[in-house]
Formats: sequence, structure tokens, C-alpha cells
Amino acid sequence: MVNALIKIKKETNKVLNIVKATHGLRDKSEAVEFVVKKFVENSDDELSPLFKAQKEKMRELWDNEEDEHWNKV
Repeated sequence: MVNALIKIKKETNKVLNIVKATHGLRDKSEAVEFVVKKFVENSDDELSPLFKAQKEKMRELWDNEEDEHWNKV
């Protein structure tokens, strides 16, 4: 994990709060992860070969993290 201090607009903060509440997420970090994951899933694969490779790696990591998360519950 990487810690990041980011500056966002009030509107973006409101959207993250809505995403967090709507999907039952614990904090804004999970909301950011959720939004990024949805972007990656819905992005055009023709953006670049490098992006496509990164997208596959991210999917594998997310799948592993979800498996680990649900095994703990």
C-alpha cells in the first residue's frame, strides 16, 4: 500500500462520500479504489499495449485481494 495526501475539490469529495455510502465502503481510500477499478474495467483496451498489460496486472491483484478479504470474513 501507498499512502497519498491528495487535494480534491468539494464536489469530488461529495462524490466520494456518495460512492462510499452507496457501496458500503469503510473509507474514502476504498471509494477511490472502487472508482479507479471501475475506470479500468470500462476503459478502452486500445489506449496502449502498456496500459493493457497494467490493466491485467491490476485485475489479478484485485482478484487476489478480494479473495483474501472474503477469506477473513
